[in-house]
Amino acid sequence: MTASGVADLPLVGGHPALDLVNTVEPRLPAAGRHEHLAVPHDLLTWAMRAGLVNTAEGQAVADAWAASPAAAGRALTAAVQIREALSAVLPALPPAPAPGATAPTGPGQQAATPGQMAAPGLADLSPELEYLSACWAAAAARSRLTPGTPITLSAPITLSAPGQAAVRLMVGTSPALLIPDRVAHAAVGLLCDTGLTNLRTCPVEEGGCGWVFIDHSRNRSRRWCIMAGCGTHAKARRLTERRRAARTSYRSN
Repeated sequence: MTASGVADLPLVGGHPALDLVNTVEPRLPAAGRHEHLAVPHDLLTWAMRAGLVNTAEGQAVADAWAASPAAAGRALTAAVQIREALSAVLPALPPAPAPGATAPTGPGQQAATPGQMAAPGLADLSPELEYLSACWAAAAARSRLTPGTPITLSAPITLSAPGQAAVRLMVGTSPALLIPDRVAHAAVGLLCDTGLTNLRTCPVEEGGCGWVFIDHSRNRSRRWCIMAGCGTHAKARRLTERRRAARTSYRSN
């Protein structure tokens, strides 16, 4: 998938933490990746689109960052570091088996499944997990319980259904750090959610971008981040390859 900027970046992950991981394209370790969170304003634009902050909170963040550009830079750095730690952990999570396949039977037994890439086990990612834990703890220290607060887009992100809570945990009491705090909370909440058995990766080996998403399709057969994007491009490449092979075969005969 290719977007001109963070304002046009498709939010296809099914969870804000996954959409954060997808702010790099393609999601590959090699050089040549496009960074959509290049400056603090990009982070604010993305956070508002992803529902981590509402309009009033976004203005408070913008004001705090305008008063302290150094604080804005630190917030951006923190969010990107959380993104990269989460990106390293996600492939190590036990994948869901393909339809008709047998699920892995033990830790680290990563069966090859569509949309999943082989990766080391979680035991090899202790530094990343410890970093995410530290970010979450710092965010928790800047959070508070509020009575009778309705669930809104800026509330802590879970995969549960929206509704009304008697008491809500509002993450982030410092505008300058509000976005990285909510990013950390969303990332840890995602990793602790059992719904990640349907986590998928847009298949790089077939020309996909490596973006991650939760497969909510009826038969759990979704392969691409966006069918009209990576899926269409992959089909077009395969068609071109078949035509080229056919021409080569015709000329050789």
